[in-house]
Amino acid sequence: MGQRREVNAAGFTLLELIVALFVIALAVGLVVPMVGRSADTLRGRADVARFSAMLRHARDQAITTRKPHAFVVDPPGHRATIVAAPDEVRQTRALSADLQIDANPPEALRVNFEPSGVSSGGDFRLTTGRMRFRVSVDQLTGRVRIERQE
Repeated sequence: MGQRREVNAAGFTLLELIVALFVIALAVGLVVPMVGRSADTLRGRADVARFSAMLRHARDQAITTRKPHAFVVDPPGHRATIVAAPDEVRQTRALSADLQIDANPPEALRVNFEPSGVSSGGDFRLTTGRMRFRVSVDQLTGRVRIERQE
């Protein structure tokens, strides 16, 4: 009579479950925005890499085919074109709508590459999201360089 049995039940209390769920929700709330920014950063870098790869490809084509080639950028149309002389379109690529391109001077929206490797040179300012890059083409060597600007 009046004896109580001691229960050794394994499990969690409601309070422990609520605290665990709160900690998980807090961690997810902190991590998800960082992952979103990382994806935007990667997308922006990929856009800039694609742009500079097309410049390099135009130079390589001029050297290997021994014909002058030009890299032509159409910022409002969001596309870049590689043209072999005379006006033979070799390749056209769409550029990301998020990628803003400014050339310095504006005539640099067309970069000519000669079979010897020299170019007309160019200086592009690419902006994607919060990131800014400078892509330059050396006149003497035709070398393409990318610099991230703060």
